[in-house]
Amino acid sequence: MTELRDLYQAVILDHNNNPRNYGKLTLANRHAEGVNPLCGDQVNVFFRIGDDVSVKEVGFEGRGCAICMASASIMTETVKHLSVVQADQYVTAFCSLAVGENSDFAGRLDLSTLKILAGVKAYPARIKCATLAWHTARSALSKGGSSVTTET
Repeated sequence: MTELRDLYQAVILDHNNNPRNYGKLTLANRHAEGVNPLCGDQVNVFFRIGDDVSVKEVGFEGRGCAICMASASIMTETVKHLSVVQADQYVTAFCSLAVGENSDFAGRLDLSTLKILAGVKAYPARIKCATLAWHTARSALSKGGSSVTTET
């Protein structure tokens, strides 16, 4: 079990140190900003959605803890090239996974990469760090583009 935990930690650190899809998209047609005031995490998620309603490009900018930045990086890799509906299903599945619940989509989606972050469920304050980018992505995907906060 220690080897698996070490592997997960290495993947999180790699995504934090070398985030995938980091940067503002110049041709983005959907965007949302997310803030976690407890940890200081801040993310902006950008999408370019094609005429076929699929994610053509995705990017993010922000600053925050390693879990937040790694999760944002993993999110962008997960939803890229999916339909908006599929991307939203992954958001739902990940947010459920992070709190230790099963979503209706869990059995139909490949969640193997997302399970790397599932350990946050043991640390309630870290759940907000891990899910911030995902909730922000949902806001951007819904065309609303409203600001998201982990505190209501």
